[in-house]
Parts: sequence; C-alpha cells; structure tokens
Amino acid sequence: MIVYNITVKVEATIAAQWLQWLHQTHAPAMLATGCFWKYQVLHLLEIDDTEGPTYAIQYYAHTTDDYERYRANFAHHMQQQAVNMWGDHFVSFSTLMQIVP
Repeated sequence: MIVYNITVKVEATIAAQWLQWLHQTHAPAMLATGCFWKYQVLHLLEIDDTEGPTYAIQYYAHTTDDYERYRANFAHHMQQQAVNMWGDHFVSFSTLMQIVP
C-alpha cells in the first residue's frame, strides 16, 4: 500500500477556512480521482504554531500505479486549485511512502 503524504504549513489567518476547504472540497476531489481510497489529516505536534498550524494529509493508494495515474492525470490540476484558492498563504512539500507489513 502506498501513502502520498503532503505536509502543509498554513498561515494562522486562514487556518480554519483552509481546513474546512480541505475536508469539504479538496480531499473529496482527491478521492474522486479514483486513485486514492482513503485520507487522513494529522496536526503535527511539538512544532511552533505561532505563524500557523502544520498538517500532514495522507492519501492512501492500493498500488504505485494508482499513484502514478494521479501524478500523470490529476496532480497539476489539484495543486493549481490550492494555489488559486490560497495563493502564497501556505507552503507544502510531499513524500511518497510504502506501508511495510
């Protein structure tokens, strides 16, 4: 199983609205691609939240092929939607992980 992890630092001034958008709009759209079957949002602890919270959003794919299909067909559009909505009020980076049985 593959986990596509996106770590996001969100400015405090938009944090509540961003989190609502994530749960109501962005994550459902990610699942609607058919590339991922589940997601979860984690708030990173022991990090200074003075400027805003940091979240890890994890999207679960059954196979690497599912993730590659996302990258080839949906990634640019999904990333652009976030930039169009929130501009430079967040920073993010992503990692790809495999669950080890």
